[in-house]
This record gives sequence, structure tokens and C-alpha cells, in this order.
Amino acid sequence: MNENVNIVFVLQGLNDSVTNRQIYFAFALMSYLVTILVNLTLILTVCLDKALHQPMYIFMCNLCFTGLCGASSFYMKLLLDLLAGAHLITYTGCLTQVFFTHVYILCQMTSLTVMAYDRYLAICQPLRYWALMTGQKVALLLLLTWCLTLLETAIGIVLIARLSFCSHRMARIFCSNWEVVKLSCSDTTANNFYGIVIIILHTLQMIIILVSYMHLIRSAARSRTDRRKFVQTCSPHLASLLVFSFSVLFDSFYSRYGGSSMAALQNALSAEFLVVPPIVNPIIYGMNLHRIRIRIRLWFTTEKPQRAFSK
Repeated sequence: MNENVNIVFVLQGLNDSVTNRQIYFAFALMSYLVTILVNLTLILTVCLDKALHQPMYIFMCNLCFTGLCGASSFYMKLLLDLLAGAHLITYTGCLTQVFFTHVYILCQMTSLTVMAYDRYLAICQPLRYWALMTGQKVALLLLLTWCLTLLETAIGIVLIARLSFCSHRMARIFCSNWEVVKLSCSDTTANNFYGIVIIILHTLQMIIILVSYMHLIRSAARSRTDRRKFVQTCSPHLASLLVFSFSVLFDSFYSRYGGSSMAALQNALSAEFLVVPPIVNPIIYGMNLHRIRIRIRLWFTTEKPQRAFSK
């Protein structure tokens, strides 16, 4: 560990961006600013309106907050690299980026599982919903989400920190767990086992989500009211789940099996899970949830609240 502190990794994924550096910088900056805007708008809308202090909206804020953390861990380093002549990152900086990236991925997955459970209770057991989903239960679910996420991430960081490295050149535009492990000349059996455990754990979460949706679809098929609730509140969650899952799966397969052809395009696509979900999720929820849409519109127009809610 002490020997690794002085290591500096070279991020080779940006080598092809030298000629169009200003264009890439402008695009990345605009994308990051939009990500901050849409996420903070949704979070502040919920925080400042007591009528929206309900479990679904609180879990949604947590999803947006983790998305903002993940996007920031990527964009801040990327923007600095696009301005710099050399694309370097220190060992400490690399571990920090890996930490926040993993917090984002793992917390998003657990948050989506909690949100699926919340929708199951709201639609399948509406009469018992407020008895089951109390303020204490919401706080407990959020606490468990973050404790599980931080524990999983901390174990992964400790396993990386014990490794020694044979190479310092990383063919990516950001640090990731698997890319760092691939540079090691130490025994990575523990790291591989950790990866398998993480996959199993979050596969179980996917099963919970699928079981919840089986009950939700069955309930929606029986009742027109439940069908309307399903479309209004579950479709944003389902869209977020699909966008996030496909983005993470693409990055996972690219990290392990990606070739060297069209490296620039592959590197851009590999960062999709850090770019697309954080900017798409708040837009999906803002557009599909009526109460959120109304409140946001009130922020940006001079329309009076009474008139807006009468529509």
C-alpha cells in the first residue's frame, strides 16, 4: 500500500481526443451542467414541497443524488484531463474515483430494488401501505441502502489497495475496479471472488424486482385504478431500471471482452452508465409524475399555483 501511493496511472482513453479537445470539453461541460440542473431541480422540488414528502419521492431523490455523485466523479476528472496535456491520475485519485463510481452503481441498484418494493406495497396492498411504509421504515430502508453500498464498496477498495502493479497504463478515460485489477501482477483470486459475490447479491435484487413486477402486473390486469397507478408510477421506475441495467451491462462486457478496434468510440460508450442514467432518470420522473411536473412548471413560470393545480 505504501509503495502504491507514489504510483501515477496513465489514462490512454483520451489519446485520440487531442485534435478536438475544445469540442469534447464543451460537450462534456454542457452535459455535466445539464445533469446538475435536472437532478438538483428534482431534488429541490421534492425537498421544498411538504406535499411531496412521501416515500416514492424520497426514494426518487436518493436515486438522483447517487446519480449526481456518480456523474461528478466522472465529469470532474474528465474535464480536467481535456484541458491538460497529459492524462494522468494518482493512485489515491484513482481509488477515489473507483470508490464513488462503485457507490453510484451499487446504490442505484439497491435504490431501484427499494423503489420496486415501495410500488408493490402502494399498488398491491394500498389499504396497508401507510401502515407498512411509515417514516421510520423509509429511514430504515435508506439507511440499509447506504450501509450495504458503503460496505460493498469499502471491501472492494481494500482488496484493490493490497495489490501491486506491473503496468501503470490504463486503456480507459476513467478508473474502474476491473481496469485497475487487470494491471496487477498480484494474486487477484480474492478480487474475482468479491466480484462473483457482488454479482450474486445484485442478481438477487433483480429477482426481487421481477417478483414485485409480476405482482404489480397481475394487480394492474384486474383493476383499472391499479392499471392507471402502474402506468403513472411504475413506468418511470421501469424505464430507469432498463436504462441503468443496460448501461452497466455494456460497461461490464466491454471491460472484460472489449477489443482494441474503434477505441475512441468504445471508450465513449463505456462511460454510458455514468452519463446516461444520471441525466435521463430525473427527466423521466419529471415528465411522467404529474405532481412533480406541476411543481417544476411553477418554478419556471409565473403561473399561480391555484390555476396550475386546477388543470
